[in-house]
Amino acid sequence: MNLAYEEGLAWGRASRTGAHVNAKPSILIVDDDPAVLGSLSFMLEAEGFDVCAIGDVCELLSCDSICGHDCLVVDYCMPVMNGFDVLRWLRERKVDAPALMITASPEAKLRARALEAGFARVIEKPLLDGALGDDIKAVISAPR
Repeated sequence: MNLAYEEGLAWGRASRTGAHVNAKPSILIVDDDPAVLGSLSFMLEAEGFDVCAIGDVCELLSCDSICGHDCLVVDYCMPVMNGFDVLRWLRERKVDAPALMITASPEAKLRARALEAGFARVIEKPLLDGALGDDIKAVISAPR
């Protein structure tokens, strides 16, 4: 982890949440594919993130504690609710962390709609070479 990132992360966390600046960044992942959820959790934990992984939208809807995450990673295509519906539901509950959409089919129309809906970025599956971790670090440390 580089110093500029650490300083940006500390500033971003402290200014948004008042949290202790040495805490691990907390990431909420919502994806219905157990293999993707497991590999993303493992990869992000190895990169130093604290991960809350939810594989069932119904489980998310019944969560009591969904606030306090530094970044949201939401799959686009899921049963019950798609990624847009999940983000809308989270925003209605005052979860204001930056959100990234992951999808296997990121057509231009979907990307535009995702940005309009409030996603910071759209990332194409498969997620390779630490790109997701880099994108998370970028949106966490960016001023909002």
